[in-house]
Amino acid sequence: MALEVPYRSIPDMLFQRVAKTPDSRAFAAPNADDSGPAWLTWRQVGERAKAIAAGLHGLGVGIEDRVAILSNTRLEWVLVDLGINVAGAAATTVYPTTEPEDTAFIVADSGSRVLIAENPRQALKISGTETSVTTVVLIDGPADAGATPPQITLAELEERGATALRDDPSLIDDVIARLTPDHVATLIYTSGTTGRPKGVELLHKGWTWEGVAQDHLGLFSPEDLHYLWLPMSHAFGKTLLCGIVHVGVPTYVDGRVDKLIDLLSVIKPTLMCAPPRIFEKVYNKTVTSGLSGTGLKPKIFSWAVATGKRKVALEQSGRALPLPLKVQYAIAEKLVFSKLQQKLGGNLRVLVSGSAALSSEISEFFAAANLPILEGYGMTEACAGNFVNRYGRLKIGTVGEAIGDIEVRIDTDGEVLLRGAPVMRGYHNLPEETAGAFTEDGFLRTGDIGELDADGYLKITDRKKDLVKTSGGKFIAPSAIEGSFKAVCPYTSQAVVVGQSRNFVTMLISLDEDAIKTWAASGPLAGKSYEEIIAARETHDLVEGFITELNGKLNRWETVKKFTILPRDLSIEAGEITPSMKIKRRSVEANFADEINKMYAGSLAQI
Repeated sequence: MALEVPYRSIPDMLFQRVAKTPDSRAFAAPNADDSGPAWLTWRQVGERAKAIAAGLHGLGVGIEDRVAILSNTRLEWVLVDLGINVAGAAATTVYPTTEPEDTAFIVADSGSRVLIAENPRQALKISGTETSVTTVVLIDGPADAGATPPQITLAELEERGATALRDDPSLIDDVIARLTPDHVATLIYTSGTTGRPKGVELLHKGWTWEGVAQDHLGLFSPEDLHYLWLPMSHAFGKTLLCGIVHVGVPTYVDGRVDKLIDLLSVIKPTLMCAPPRIFEKVYNKTVTSGLSGTGLKPKIFSWAVATGKRKVALEQSGRALPLPLKVQYAIAEKLVFSKLQQKLGGNLRVLVSGSAALSSEISEFFAAANLPILEGYGMTEACAGNFVNRYGRLKIGTVGEAIGDIEVRIDTDGEVLLRGAPVMRGYHNLPEETAGAFTEDGFLRTGDIGELDADGYLKITDRKKDLVKTSGGKFIAPSAIEGSFKAVCPYTSQAVVVGQSRNFVTMLISLDEDAIKTWAASGPLAGKSYEEIIAARETHDLVEGFITELNGKLNRWETVKKFTILPRDLSIEAGEITPSMKIKRRSVEANFADEINKMYAGSLAQI
């Protein structure tokens, strides 16, 4: 059944929302003292977006012109993004952690005419480079009018726009009326796990489809309170923004990841979306804390988790809970799980995970704590939201059912294929890559290997290009092994499987600093530095035990024969992970070639 979308464009969707609920809470930013949120109404959001749009119009920005955003997630990011679309332009999103060389490439390749930067430091990333930028707009910090390109502040841009609207109230309304569903709304550059990033051209019809399709899921409502901290430069953030606008969900916006856990107890949201890394960190901290110490505490924690997992196993199989288990679970929740729930604010009703694979074991743990994570899946090339588990219908280990009326097909080699409104127009200025991304009948090739069960739930087994083939001819799915290890070993930050053309599998492991320090504090390594802890024999023996546990769950040819604990974590700056926390395997293997070679020293069939 076709999904009915009652909007021509994102601005159409925004101003219909403003007309329906002008005085309802829309978006909030943190107060200066982090005591709580400072709210804008939908009317105020509409006024500011229109003023930004008029200001951009005054800078010569028109329909489908590119305006780049280089900033951390914050309220102004949302207002600017909406303002760009209201001006008829397309937002080019750049991660704030992107290095100057790649920033300059994205801004130049997109043909962006204006750069909206968070501060002068971010603006410096394009200084002295050849781009089409004529003006830099600064969200924070004093503008340097003598800079090249010249700078103005966001406040000045809004004031210019407000003045223009007083002189011509219909200025932006006329632009919005000319927008069609097939105009480009966003240009998002892929993370680039291999090679240069490619600009994905996403249309207004795809984003408005996302807004309506998300509403049909029943995951959120205007009575919810959403905590939005995700990188808005990622497609996951943009697709959530469309759902927020269509449904009218009050949303607190704060991209300070280091403040996230502390502020959850202040904001008390009912809804939060995150990539797996956040859930992994919460899991690591909870498990290491629960198992630390002496006496009854670790025993009670282990009993509670085992009780919760028995409950989850019955629920997943569709069986009713026997009364004794209900009573036991109530005790487990009171003694253990309620503390975790309160740590996360006490009101969370819906947790959604996306952008990378979530370990089934970690999903099972959160479900046991009565905090079920609804894992989803999507491609940047298809507006990010394509599958998700439904509330009350969670199938752990899957990414749920298709959203809206998107078509899905599994190719003969297992690749997941998608077709529908949210699929991109193509890659910017890359006609050959665009042609190669589609089948002859118009399905997008996702590059992911998956399978659909009888109920329409999709399970992603691996990336098509990430499958590792050993010298013995066996194919291995590294991300599945890595995810399993993260669940087995609560001290893990990152894990990278190595094995391509090798005669056995090895693993590079980085340890979570907080988690491993908590473990070390109760033993002979107490008081040691992080560097000393990860180099210690005791730590190697600890991790080796978890490797043995992992191997007990794997096929013989998948088992990890050797491992190396890395002296530091993987980083964006070193080119080892993308800003969306995907591993760049080639870079990791290049940067740690010596460590890898030592693991294979003396072995046969290394190449």
